[in-house]
Amino acid sequence: MTNQPYTVFGYKGKQVRDNIYSRDLVNAFWHFSQAPRAGEVYNIGGGPTSNCSMLEAIAIVERLAGRPMQWSYTDTNRAGDHIWYVSDIRKFRTHYPEWELTRTLDRLIEEIHHEMSDRLSRTAST
Repeated sequence: MTNQPYTVFGYKGKQVRDNIYSRDLVNAFWHFSQAPRAGEVYNIGGGPTSNCSMLEAIAIVERLAGRPMQWSYTDTNRAGDHIWYVSDIRKFRTHYPEWELTRTLDRLIEEIHHEMSDRLSRTAST
């Protein structure tokens, strides 16, 4: 949004990450705090329905912005990076069936774009 260049590191830009709305994560903590299960371990994230690769994220942002992003690619991946990570949230959903994700990936990115647009326009007008 600020036309600053962005660099994608390694994996041909196909590394995948899941994404979760912050309130959905806090809501997961709340559900756990209401009925804690001693010794349980959970993976919390967007899961299989809310993930994308770097290339997919760039395409979504370009569509929202109505213009290409300034980005480049380097073959060297970041130290400790991995090519694919999507949280398996089935166990948490089984233990806390009333918890749910409230944002799709597209809606998450749209909201980030909208909020950043507002923030930049307020900054420009001051």
